[in-house]
Amino acid sequence: MSTPERPSLTVITGPTASGKSALAVELARRHGGEIVGADSQQVYRHFDIGTAKPSEAERAAVPHHLVSVVEPLAPFSAAEYQRRADAAIADIHARGGRVFVVGGTGMYLRILLHGLVEAPGASPELRAELEALAAAEGREGVHRRLAEVDPETAAKLPPQDLMRVIRALEIHAQTGKPASEFRREHAFAPSRYPFRMYVLSPPRDALYRAIDARTEALFARGLVDEVRSLLGRGYAEAAPMRSVGYVQAKAVVDGTLSEREAIAQTAQETRRYAKRQLTWFRKEPGARFVEPPYEAVLEAEAQEA
Repeated sequence: MSTPERPSLTVITGPTASGKSALAVELARRHGGEIVGADSQQVYRHFDIGTAKPSEAERAAVPHHLVSVVEPLAPFSAAEYQRRADAAIADIHARGGRVFVVGGTGMYLRILLHGLVEAPGASPELRAELEALAAAEGREGVHRRLAEVDPETAAKLPPQDLMRVIRALEIHAQTGKPASEFRREHAFAPSRYPFRMYVLSPPRDALYRAIDARTEALFARGLVDEVRSLLGRGYAEAAPMRSVGYVQAKAVVDGTLSEREAIAQTAQETRRYAKRQLTWFRKEPGARFVEPPYEAVLEAEAQEA
């Protein structure tokens, strides 16, 4: 079989708790493949329970890349993810392995498959001004400002997503052009790799049950103790500490939530996150939605061998 210049990627994605890891491990095991993670929280070291990293058994069965590779306080951008993922893919391909890209961070997948949007780089001075504005007017205030200049982006971002709201305002201030226009132009860019993208899509009731069960399991495995340990090591400002599950577990440590309240809140916020993930993937070109038990994916990938 001839080796193509660019390796073909099998992408397994979908909402949290949809069964991505188990399916990817089975595929990689069957086809002599390796897994490249596409999860913005699993890249960080020491944040293990709350990020639902692949189990020791899964990582022993199949090599995993881009999992536990960044120190908690180190900066890590989507562009750096792309660089490291490209390197891992090239390495796997050079050794004759099949590449399975697995994870639910839509932005990482989009950048890996289609490249970075050609928007201006960050301006520290402008960023500082916008952050000061957010401190003065609150998140709702800066979100209203974004809605005035880029209603399309504002409609996609909740006011709580301050980092991306500020980034969109920064792009507009630097160029006079809304971020949404940059994204539309980017949609016509060629793919960086040939790929097949499977979006795992369980029925909503089943997905929500899985989310509830996994949330219970994370806390039962010791998420609160993990957070207490991470705080003791000085990682309060690490990026994963702002993610769902860690926020609630930290509130338990701080005494502002009971563990039962934290579990209920985590499950609710995770369900909301899963809905946002599905909305994102519905807009991805080439995405194929599949329902459990995912036999269609196993059969399709067997034909690619």
